[in-house]
Amino acid sequence: MSIADLRREYNAGSLQKADLDPDPLRQFDQWFRQAAGVAGGGRWRAFGIGLYKAFQALLGHAPADPNAMALATSDKDGCPSVRMVLLKGVDQRGFIFFTNYESRKGSELTANPRAALVFYWRELERQVCVVGAVTRLSREESGAYFKSRPRGAQLAAWASDQHGAVPDRATLERQFRECAAKFPGDDVPLPPYWGGYVLAPDEIQFWQGRPNRLHDRFRYLKQSGGPWRIDRLAP
Repeated sequence: MSIADLRREYNAGSLQKADLDPDPLRQFDQWFRQAAGVAGGGRWRAFGIGLYKAFQALLGHAPADPNAMALATSDKDGCPSVRMVLLKGVDQRGFIFFTNYESRKGSELTANPRAALVFYWRELERQVCVVGAVTRLSREESGAYFKSRPRGAQLAAWASDQHGAVPDRATLERQFRECAAKFPGDDVPLPPYWGGYVLAPDEIQFWQGRPNRLHDRFRYLKQSGGPWRIDRLAP
């Protein structure tokens, strides 16, 4: 089978303007909770999602990370790059994630502090696309999150600079052991080059797959001093 022949129909649900919360962050929370299997969306939808997840578990398939998101950044010349990262929080400020400030994404966010996010939840046939400005979290907030990470993840933040070439796997593992020896206790300090960001959205799109590629797609645009504007977009 050729790549061009890979296709499927979308039948999981629909989305109407009347279904949408006036606040896109609350709307995102509803969809995220459904993707994570936490809350509703209707009894039959919840039953169908539960059945799908049970079937995947029987097949030995690990469930997808509902907080996985594609993060797109660009450098000062507009050259883009994209990678998967994990969402670690959402509040009225926006979407929160953590990384090495000296990584490619960190360097690009310093040069051009605007970015885009995409979430894709296959079993729900949904996408959420976000665009906005990115700022760093305070050291206090980054430090509080860093303390919540497993020790291995804390040590990895010290062992990997996330931007330089590594001669081989053995070098990386040696650096990890050296960091473990340097910080033998449970109190691993926050690296000075590591911390959090928040993307404050000025545009959020919600996409629900529909049959015949006539998808439901709505865009929230931030209005100065007023409520979010909601428009239905062509699929």
